[in-house]
Amino acid sequence: MINIDSFDKILITAGAGMGVDSGLPDFRGEKGFWKAYPLLKNKNLSFVDMANPRAFKLFPKLAWGFYGHRLALYRQTEPHAGFKILLDLCKKSSDYFVVTSNVDGHFQKSGFVDSSIYEVHGSINYLQCTKCSINPYKNELDLLVDMSTFQCSQPPTCNCGALLRPNILMFGDFAWDDSIFFKQEQRYRRFLSEITDNDRLLIIELGAGLSVPTIQIQSNSINSRFKNSYLVRINPRDFEVSGDRSESIVCGALDGLNRLLQANEGL
Repeated sequence: MINIDSFDKILITAGAGMGVDSGLPDFRGEKGFWKAYPLLKNKNLSFVDMANPRAFKLFPKLAWGFYGHRLALYRQTEPHAGFKILLDLCKKSSDYFVVTSNVDGHFQKSGFVDSSIYEVHGSINYLQCTKCSINPYKNELDLLVDMSTFQCSQPPTCNCGALLRPNILMFGDFAWDDSIFFKQEQRYRRFLSEITDNDRLLIIELGAGLSVPTIQIQSNSINSRFKNSYLVRINPRDFEVSGDRSESIVCGALDGLNRLLQANEGL
């Protein structure tokens, strides 16, 4: 096990599995999705069907029922203790950055500064219009979702009268407004550009699977790019690593972070 204190900078890469220890549902496969949303199973609607801009055209009340429920769930849920472990590690480093495919905003909620976070798939905490070119803005909606039908009776609309949607990159999405997240990406690229040959970079990847491989691809790419980097992949599945500058901890995010800390206590 590596010595955390020997690294200068930290890159956290996090996928959907990061939220499981907070009690958030695991959408892995249709069974996992339908276990969380049995009413959608009865309609034979998958996660790909719901996380799709077409849903807002075909069944807007149901689409906003799905995203309205998720919005309330993310707001009500407290991030698990692993977020604080990571934040404490980052505070001890000279610099850090977070790259996440999660749209819940839980890194910000845990105290990570917004300027050091790149949300590659957007955020449910912002809205965009399905028609006009208004800039995305903060989502302060308080939607009522009828859980017996899983529908929002009054889907939110823009000042122009068109339907609003979450500022999230969905499947088959050619209308996502990435203006907020393009700025995040620019800050992330600046962070990478400032890593010198003498800097030791620790990459901690959490809960990133291969069904949506965005995060794993990023972790592997960065670990290959820098000669003094090291990747720790924490995941109960899709945990394989290659090369001598990487290792796996085969478990969930919180358990893996605690193991990492315990292994460093005697170093």
